[in-house]
Amino acid sequence: MAPATHPDLADVDLPTVLHALADPVRLGLVRLLSDGEERGWGQLDVPVAKSTLSYHLKVLRSSGITRTREEGTRCFVRLRTDELEKRFPGLLDSVVDLSISDHGVIPAGLKDEA
Repeated sequence: MAPATHPDLADVDLPTVLHALADPVRLGLVRLLSDGEERGWGQLDVPVAKSTLSYHLKVLRSSGITRTREEGTRCFVRLRTDELEKRFPGLLDSVVDLSISDHGVIPAGLKDEA
């Protein structure tokens, strides 16, 4: 697998970020990650296939919203909160504050670690 690449946020424009945030699954992932914690991809619980989750995480990464860290065969993801706030002030707060039921956001959760 090729290492994950991350764009410099100075090169990312607002339409690119808004496009990434326009999907209900990706909005749910952003809301889940808004607690500032880094999460393993295997921990993420969303109602899509693994390959679809991987696609959504790639879209979020390539738009500058998340950063992926690889450790062996595992991948971890977190929001680029501080960087995004500098580039697009208030955007993440607005997205996180959305009411799930009112805006069609698909909730993302964490799998039980049994």
